Amino acid sequence: MTTWITICDTCKREDWDAARDPLTDGEVLAALIEERAEGSEIKTRRVSCLMGCDNSCNVAIQADGKLAYTLGKFDPTIEVAQGVVDYAKAHASSVSGLVPYGEWPQAVKGHFVTRHMPLPDDQ
Repeated sequence: MTTWITICDTCKREDWDAARDPLTDGEVLAALIEERAEGSEIKTRRVSCLMGCDNSCNVAIQADGKLAYTLGKFDPTIEVAQGVVDYAKAHASSVSGLVPYGEWPQAVKGHFVTRHMPLPDDQ
């Protein structure tokens, strides 16, 4: 099973200014996450809007048959990007997608917005 990081590339924090910043905060974070995930088992994709505008910058971590998570309220920094990728790697290693709290990178603590149960088997 592949773990995916879905990154909202339209996210903008409250202080974002189009005149000052040529890229959205989501675009900056997406590029940083993509760089850190490159060459690993983690896949990334960008989407335009995860509908979590009050919680930008938003990412979702998902894999078939596993718990899925939405995280947000990030600054687009190298430390955040590395923490998201490290969490996704731990998610990938987990059978259920549940990562024990003690294994969470510091950069993602306090940033979980939602958790979704895996879809049931269609039987």
